Amino acid sequence: MAKILIVEDDAGIATVVQDALDFEHHTVEVVPDGALALEYISQYQYDLIVMDVELPGLSGLEITRRFRSKGGETPVLMLTGKSDIEDKMAGFNVGVDDYLTKPFHPTELVARVHAVLKRSSKGVTEKVKIRHLTLDFRAMQAWCGAKEIKLSPLEFSILEFLFAHAGEVFSQDALLSRVWPSTSERTAETVRTCISKLRQKIDLPGEPSIIGTVHGLGYRLVNESPTCDT
Repeated sequence: MAKILIVEDDAGIATVVQDALDFEHHTVEVVPDGALALEYISQYQYDLIVMDVELPGLSGLEITRRFRSKGGETPVLMLTGKSDIEDKMAGFNVGVDDYLTKPFHPTELVARVHAVLKRSSKGVTEKVKIRHLTLDFRAMQAWCGAKEIKLSPLEFSILEFLFAHAGEVFSQDALLSRVWPSTSERTAETVRTCISKLRQKIDLPGEPSIIGTVHGLGYRLVNESPTCDT
């Protein structure tokens, strides 16, 4: 799962894109214009931005140019009604990662999104095991040894993010920005409560938690303990 921002002023196209990505279990947010898009990408972090070229106010190219000029690294998949190579080169020159020409089929959109994410830091192996815990990212399934664990979409997103950055420490604010939807409740207590519930589901009795607390800094995935497959 990835956290994806859709920037599209055509409500019909936005719905098609959102439905296709929701079906793939991504966390999806939609904004209709360039000014709001700049506000969102300056406040929140996303794994991918799917953006139309022609937008009210600022164009998709101008948004990308400003975003890149400030060090923004999130990949951008641009939607366009133009197929001229000159138009696409203009986008690549300001930092667009890929183009999808309208009209497009939702299956092609999903394939392009998957390809861009795979090239980025979100490109995690489909099935990964750390200690006793195994995640299948495509199927959105988790196992403690041989036992499947039922996780909420948010709980799975937290684990997926920590698995992708094993060993790195993330503050509560960083987790809120990288994992939580911007429209949800966003407090430190929210993070603590969710981590506590997640630990109850994934940790083994008598074993250190797989989600370690680094006091004063945040949380990290702890993979040093021996594997237990029971």
